[in-house]
Amino acid sequence: MITSKLTRKAQTTIPQAVRGALGVHPGDEIAYVIEDGRVLLTKAAPRIPKPGAPFEDPFATFWEWDTPEDDEAFANL
Repeated sequence: MITSKLTRKAQTTIPQAVRGALGVHPGDEIAYVIEDGRVLLTKAAPRIPKPGAPFEDPFATFWEWDTPEDDEAFANL
């Protein structure tokens, strides 16, 4: 069994043997599945950006301000 210690900030280092088995590297995402008192740790599937996603278009989250009234109010800015 491989173990690691939890810090006061609830952080831990994934041991090298586990990182190797999962094939994860810095910047990769990991996924957790909780079932029956156990946690399954896996390498997360890469996310394919969807058109208009907030990280692709930083203004995509401002849809609530996309009305004719807003266009008129902010036209002179």
